[in-house]
Amino acid sequence: MNELLVASRNRGKIKEIEALLDGLVESVICSEDVDAFPDTVEDGATFEENALKKAREASAFTGKPALADDSGLMVDALDGRPGVQSARFAGECAGDEANNALLLEELHGIGPDKRQASFICVLAYVTPEGVERTFSGRVDGRILDAFKGSGGFGYDPLFLVDGFDRTMAELKLEEKNGISHRAQAFRQFRDYLKGKYI
Repeated sequence: MNELLVASRNRGKIKEIEALLDGLVESVICSEDVDAFPDTVEDGATFEENALKKAREASAFTGKPALADDSGLMVDALDGRPGVQSARFAGECAGDEANNALLLEELHGIGPDKRQASFICVLAYVTPEGVERTFSGRVDGRILDAFKGSGGFGYDPLFLVDGFDRTMAELKLEEKNGISHRAQAFRQFRDYLKGKYI
């Protein structure tokens, strides 16, 4: 593939994606590289709806194949919340600290055996010719009642990964990239591109 637009303004994420798609995509560009690129209102009820909406709008605006993702944390005891509101759990402009504080507050008094949770990622790929595909990844674990680890971001320091005695924030980057919800989804996308372009 010659060029892929990633519907994100996060250049750090773009570098990761370039590495993941090395050898399959010649050029990866992001929203920042496109003049007057519009922000998508993420009002879908699911990660898939939001990812598809972002990818569709990006492809329509630029006339290029586009990739978008939506991801977040689903906590069983909170009926799947924060879900699609993960980045905005404590409010539209809330940061990680406020979101984590609200999560701990809402789980106060709930025992460790009832704190099951999952990180979910859905990637959507849309082309001007009308191709639409989604790819998803999931990591299961449980929410602790105190922070552990300084790596990662978001809810990582509270998320004890199933099969590990460490949180997502305590895993080495290579370990995290081996199991993460985002890495799972990207491996599927990479396999899809291999099937199409190699």
